[in-house]
Amino acid sequence: MINKEKVIEVLAKIRPSIQADGGDVELIDIKNDNTVVVRLTGACGTCPMATLTLKAGIERILKEEIPEVKEVIAG
Repeated sequence: MINKEKVIEVLAKIRPSIQADGGDVELIDIKNDNTVVVRLTGACGTCPMATLTLKAGIERILKEEIPEVKEVIAG
């Protein structure tokens, strides 16, 4: 199981970049298969580029910092 505090710590590093674009990210859940569920809020919640932000940004960074992360999905 992935350490929730570690995920929160990594998201805190990512958050300033997302907030600079008027959005935010919050951790919703960590599933038993090591899938991390997050919610993009603010401007990111309705942005057409949100999927790219999620996969190419948040997922990539989480996987680099926590290799056990299988996938990051929106919840």
